[in-house]
Amino acid sequence: MNSWFWSAVFHTRDIDITKRLDFSSAIAVIGFSLIVSILRTFDIRVEAARVMISAPILALITTHVLYINFYKLDYAAVFRHPSNWKLWVVVIASGYFDAHSIWHLVTVPLTILWWSFIRDDAEFRTSSLLKKSKTKAK
Repeated sequence: MNSWFWSAVFHTRDIDITKRLDFSSAIAVIGFSLIVSILRTFDIRVEAARVMISAPILALITTHVLYINFYKLDYAAVFRHPSNWKLWVVVIASGYFDAHSIWHLVTVPLTILWWSFIRDDAEFRTSSLLKKSKTKAK
């Protein structure tokens, strides 16, 4: 939600602080999602292993956020394709939409799907842990 909020603010008022908040929150969401995905996919439960995996990713995220906020935020480089191709404008029924606006549109159903999965996964893990604790108590 934080990332969407700052993205909406940035696209409404394109000033330096809103740009930095938009990019920083997007980086934080991606980094946190990466950490959670790795920990959940590989079912890492040992606290030391969780720290060993999370710490380098958190360091990278923090370094990147500090870099774009205090050293260089190259907005053009973020949206420039390495091959220097121009983004094609997509015609949709009532007008023109660029790739960035379509990306924001696509994130709505993807986010609903993602959080639905997270909720179902949390319910599954909670129920399996409760079953284990009940069988141990007997």
